[in-house]
Amino acid sequence: MTLAFHSYRPQAGAVYDLFPLSASAQVTNCSGVTPRAPFAADPAAHGGREFARIASPRPQALAAQMEVRGPRTDFQRDRDRIIHSMSFRRLKSKTQVFIAPEGDHYRTRLTHSLEVAQIGRVIARALGVDEDLTEAICLAHDLGHPPFGHAGEDALSDAMVRFGGFCHNAQALRTVMRLESPYPEHDGLNLTWDLLEGLAKHNGPVAQPNWALAELDADFPLALRTWPSLEAQIAALSDDIAYDNHDIDDGLRAGFLDLDDLLELEFLADQWRAVERRFPRAPRDRQLRELVRDQIGVMVNDALEHTREAVAGMESVADVRASGRRLAGFSPMMGDYERTLKAFMYEKLYYHPDQVAAAERARDVVARLFAAYSQDSSLMPDRWRAVLPQEEPHRSRMIADFVAGMSDRFAMDSCAAIYGTQPKGLVNV
Repeated sequence: MTLAFHSYRPQAGAVYDLFPLSASAQVTNCSGVTPRAPFAADPAAHGGREFARIASPRPQALAAQMEVRGPRTDFQRDRDRIIHSMSFRRLKSKTQVFIAPEGDHYRTRLTHSLEVAQIGRVIARALGVDEDLTEAICLAHDLGHPPFGHAGEDALSDAMVRFGGFCHNAQALRTVMRLESPYPEHDGLNLTWDLLEGLAKHNGPVAQPNWALAELDADFPLALRTWPSLEAQIAALSDDIAYDNHDIDDGLRAGFLDLDDLLELEFLADQWRAVERRFPRAPRDRQLRELVRDQIGVMVNDALEHTREAVAGMESVADVRASGRRLAGFSPMMGDYERTLKAFMYEKLYYHPDQVAAAERARDVVARLFAAYSQDSSLMPDRWRAVLPQEEPHRSRMIADFVAGMSDRFAMDSCAAIYGTQPKGLVNV
């Protein structure tokens, strides 16, 4: 059997169309099976993969091989490739709010991504769009984050000024399309166009992509200037809902947030009074967790109502992309509240003096790592050094790839191995 690889778009009856997808016309929700919305992305008619496997002259052999790996839709395969990737596993040791927390109950990038996916699945199911594509985008959306979260990204951005800069969203695309390469035949995870488009544009159209996204778009065009599918927009919305509320939970647990301060926000105060009325004798920690759950529910329900109104009359995913505006979102009133909540969280948690001090030290770790590898590539692992380009900007861009892939602990340990002392003052919970 001969294998060829090139860009393709699915066509009915082709040898790669191995599994009937009649089930894609249905969406299961808590009330049973409901019709798929006409504006949902369709796993049987997606935009293709960058590398297509075309079997000749024995398509039956390829079909048998794929059956062994399970009869899944292409969007389900995308999700599973992400879950099984090393980049996804490394998220367990990457910062969400707190750097390398010693407490077991604080969120990391991995648990955050799982919570985003849970919210995304609920919203997608309720709206009748593709739950698997939504979940896959949610799970992959933070794969490009370097160690120490936004502090690490700031350090890499500074280090890469002369070489095109650094953007964690573009790095997520670079990770799944070029760096994460478990397959013998090609680089990357070879995800569907719909997944890659959603990952690139889940926050909206990209008018001026940085070098990394521009290179990938040249190889496999992603229509960067249009709005993405509703599934991608739901992923972005779910990200906001998740971290708005779960970061409150972690901030309270760590003692960086105070309930009295939170109750200065009228919307939260209303929710808290409702919790106390329902559970007057419950322990305070359980009441607080009920508050977070209520908040998520109110935001999800508001988003569902507003999004249903926004997509009224849409007849296809093409209509969504051509709409010229964000369709998945909050009502104006909830949007105002959500922005107020974000401003509060930045003031009280993200820019807390202890957090700012830890972020400064984290930036220093990443900057020192980048400088060390730039000056002496023998400090890098053999498999990275063997393929490190000698010319710029490609050399520095690959060094940034290596540093960006590190977990918090690996970055701290690597810095200690190079400079002789373990970085101090990064862990504050």
